[in-house]
Amino acid sequence: MSAARAIGLVLGVVADGAIGDPRSRRPVTAFARAASAMDVKVRSKHPAAGLLWTGGLAGSAVLAGVLVERAGRRSPVLQATTTAVTTWAVLGAAGLAASGTSLARDLEEGELETARGTLSTLDPRVADDLGVIGLSRASVETLAENTADVVIAPLVWGALAGAPGLLGSRAISLLRGLGRGRPERYRWFVARLDEIVHLVPTRVAAGLTVLAAPVVGGSAGGAWRAWRRDTTAHPSPNAGRVEAAFAGALEVRVGGRTVYPHGVEELPVLGIGRNPDAGHVTRAVELSRVAGWLGAISSVVLAVLMGLWRRR
Repeated sequence: MSAARAIGLVLGVVADGAIGDPRSRRPVTAFARAASAMDVKVRSKHPAAGLLWTGGLAGSAVLAGVLVERAGRRSPVLQATTTAVTTWAVLGAAGLAASGTSLARDLEEGELETARGTLSTLDPRVADDLGVIGLSRASVETLAENTADVVIAPLVWGALAGAPGLLGSRAISLLRGLGRGRPERYRWFVARLDEIVHLVPTRVAAGLTVLAAPVVGGSAGGAWRAWRRDTTAHPSPNAGRVEAAFAGALEVRVGGRTVYPHGVEELPVLGIGRNPDAGHVTRAVELSRVAGWLGAISSVVLAVLMGLWRRR
């Protein structure tokens, strides 16, 4: 079945790129809207039930994945099909590229208010007072982090665990987005859960960024050095790695003072170089694309190796 899973991952990635991002019909979008609506209802009636609700929703996503995976075991063709559909349903590569391209275009044309609106769909920070430099920096950061969270992580977990890994990893990323403006205890719980799930994928994403850097005219050495040098200063053991790698690859600086709904955070500066601009955002989109395709290749190889290991 390892070959069927690998084929399913390939077909899912190809479908994501070919179909694009039909947000009104993408299952992951429907899940996010339903989760957000239910979250509001739960909090209004039972304010203390946030943690239980979050754990239950993540567990439900994994359980759904287990049922899908079991259904696919009836035949290799069925498993390839279910894996392909699930991969397409959760993968965020096409949507991320589209949003990043819109950000770069709006920044280039000076449409800052539109850029702020697009950024708000990807990142929880408060962007009301950000200018071109601030929006460009935020765009590079969120493109890097989302490359790890909505592209590399589902592929890695899909290769390791099939449909449960695909659905579970993406559900955790979506639940983190529900933490905007929530109490400290809730944000802490979701952050720790997110760190565990993305512990390996973010390191894979940083490594793939190093490999992808020369393809977009970036610096592989700069990406490697920034990853190794600046990660330890970042409060997130995951996000800081891939953000530093992107900054080093593009030879720009990101980080610094960042305003979130829950307060201001003084984040460390990642990378060495100039402040990013719209051109760097365009290159960050291309870097994300190349890293994503390398992630797809890596996930296929990993799925095959996992199948061979199980047989032994």
